[in-house]
Amino acid sequence: MDFLQVILDVLVQIMSKPALLVGLIAMAGLMIMRKPVEAVISGTGKTIIGFLILSGGAGIVSEAILPLGILMQQGFGLRGTLPVNEVFTAEAQEVYGTQISYVFFLAFLINLLLARFTRMKYIFLTGHHTLFASTLVTGMLGLTILRDSPQMVLILVSSVIVGFMMVFFPWLSAPYMEKVIGSKDFVMGHFGTTTYVLAGWLGGKVGNPKDSTEKINFPKWIGFLREPLIAMGSVMVLIYLVSALAAWISAGPEAIAADFDNLDTWWLNAIVFGLTFAGGVWVILLGVRMIVTEIVPAFRGFADKIVPDAIPALDCPVVFPYGQNAVLVGYLSSVIGGLVAMGVQISALPPGLSMGYLGGVILPSMIVHFFVGGTSGVFGNATGGWKGAVLGGFLCGLIFTLLAGTSLQAVTSIGIPDSCFGDPDFGVVGSILAFISGLFK
Repeated sequence: MDFLQVILDVLVQIMSKPALLVGLIAMAGLMIMRKPVEAVISGTGKTIIGFLILSGGAGIVSEAILPLGILMQQGFGLRGTLPVNEVFTAEAQEVYGTQISYVFFLAFLINLLLARFTRMKYIFLTGHHTLFASTLVTGMLGLTILRDSPQMVLILVSSVIVGFMMVFFPWLSAPYMEKVIGSKDFVMGHFGTTTYVLAGWLGGKVGNPKDSTEKINFPKWIGFLREPLIAMGSVMVLIYLVSALAAWISAGPEAIAADFDNLDTWWLNAIVFGLTFAGGVWVILLGVRMIVTEIVPAFRGFADKIVPDAIPALDCPVVFPYGQNAVLVGYLSSVIGGLVAMGVQISALPPGLSMGYLGGVILPSMIVHFFVGGTSGVFGNATGGWKGAVLGGFLCGLIFTLLAGTSLQAVTSIGIPDSCFGDPDFGVVGSILAFISGLFK
């Protein structure tokens, strides 16, 4: 049993790293297509490196944006809980670590089976989101409905639910993903799909794709904003300067230094962090281009033999090159939507209590707003131009904040306080599981 556990742990470690998982699938596809050895090595290496570049860019963005939420809390007096997937994951794995590992592995096998024998021909390749989904479902069921059930029942039920999520949400995204990228080469493999689809659907109701964010005509005196990365960097620098100034006035220079984790002048940090954010986005775009170039043909070889007609479901940054301005518009609109939702949550709190009928108060998570809100902006722009991007981003921030508030209440009630998931699909699934568990009390 110890040997099997070691093997399982190794498989889980490989599968939880998208770069290695997709690299292995690319290698299998190229070998099935009987490509020369040098082509297999080159294609596999470029696929893995592309994912590592994407992950590195995402890390740069996350590090650059992290202090912004803290500055806003200090500068504008915001109080509440930040939606962070990793907090619930760490807490739940202390109790159900082994079970989550089995669910993670079995869910991928169920994904392959469903893709092979149903019309939902999608293979979910975003490993860390599969891990989050496995943790959410196993933790929620294990601490509620299936608390007293045999462990095998918990593992099998959780695996089926997660495996279904891995094909259902990509299937849901497919029609709108085709409008975004102009082909059926890949779909969305990120659990923010609820808001992406909503953004795509509503975008077509309120706007015209011909009025794209990518066609915005800036006046000559700000012509430099025609370059998407410069526009993004400029806006982020402005937001950082305002937030840092407010925090400097409210909390003082020592607090600002702690927020940025260095002793540089606050305005200098604001400029550097804002431009670093834009640099991280550029790195993401570079990684995406490498991945798409290598994985699509290789995946066809894999699909032809293992899962005919299968389509890869990839992480949300793969759509960023298709609407760089839309990413920025969606991100900013999402922040506004999140602040509106936070205001609603605060107004719904009974005096002296931290939970109301809308759950807890959720602070703006700049990471979620950027990746999920920005992607919603791209989907909205594809169907409704700039109006769709604005509405899609705004509704994303509004919905994920409200869902995170209700999931915070549900998670707190099962013994994991101050923790909730940020991505909308987790909020939907978590709320459904919480509702079902309430029926059995």
